[in-house]
Amino acid sequence: MKALVYNGPGKKAVEERQQPDIAAPTDAVVKIVKTTICGTDLHILKGDVPTCAPGRILGHEGVGIVDKVGAAVTAFHPGDRVIVSCISSCGKCDYCRRGMYSHCVNGGSILGNKIDGTQAEYVRIPFADTSLYHIPGGAEEDALVMLSDILPTGFECGVLNGKVEPGATVAIVGAGPIGLAALLTAQFYSPAQIIMVDMDDNRPQMATRFGATSVINNKDGKAVDKIMTMTNGRGVDTAIEAVGVPASFITCEDIVAPGGIIANIGVHGVKADLHLERLWDRNIAITTRLVDTVTTPMLLKTVQSHRIDPKQLITHRFKLDRILEAYETFGAAAKTNALKVLIEA
Repeated sequence: MKALVYNGPGKKAVEERQQPDIAAPTDAVVKIVKTTICGTDLHILKGDVPTCAPGRILGHEGVGIVDKVGAAVTAFHPGDRVIVSCISSCGKCDYCRRGMYSHCVNGGSILGNKIDGTQAEYVRIPFADTSLYHIPGGAEEDALVMLSDILPTGFECGVLNGKVEPGATVAIVGAGPIGLAALLTAQFYSPAQIIMVDMDDNRPQMATRFGATSVINNKDGKAVDKIMTMTNGRGVDTAIEAVGVPASFITCEDIVAPGGIIANIGVHGVKADLHLERLWDRNIAITTRLVDTVTTPMLLKTVQSHRIDPKQLITHRFKLDRILEAYETFGAAAKTNALKVLIEA
């Protein structure tokens, strides 16, 4: 089968690999129909994720068709159409019982990281009963690819951790796919203001279309001043960091209001300064999280009812044999205006 393989920092290639097989009774093998590229894949390619060794097939998102199942799998059968969760959970360990599937001692964030992932024709899914989701009949599969990772990540790590409430003021720093996923799901709670901040000329326009009440292009470095003016010097109740670079985290520190929350989503590869000399007396909270995907069933219902349409995040489409071109397009988003690229078998 064809697969996109990480061969060390800055190195990737499409290679022929053996089709995976059942390795444990709880496994399923899924034929991938559609997958996508995540910012985390770019972090891996930069060498920011040391747990991912050269030779690994990348990818942790997708929809597909169950090809075969292990003897202990009871919820899925060959031929079932499924969403692949970016998190593999055994459902039995202490962390899983606490709903912290991302920290499952037997699984967690392993697809395309510690085990081979979804940017291939087939993928082996451990703990299939608790790591796959049935696709309802008639569902729009393009939209459901966004339920593998990006939508629950924006919602859980940004909106839920940020405790967005009716009437609140929210700033999302970073209008990329994750930031826009947070924007879409923040609207469940009717905040009074959702301010999007980015340095890209195109993305703020997209944010307006997706429901932002205000957008700020921070090319001039004056986003903090503008937000403080917009909020009468108070700042925002929730500041969501959706980039993963020190400057964006510091922006969140500068705009959070007393009693507010900084909710970090971004994957940080280098240290970011925490200015406690300014924040120690402001009653703020700082949250971090790796998506647990506990909200995936709920989000699936909202997509099914057309309450939100994550398909809007898809800007480019490629076949699997053009996945290297897809990576170039996604990695040069400032030039290509790419958000999510959909890769089809």
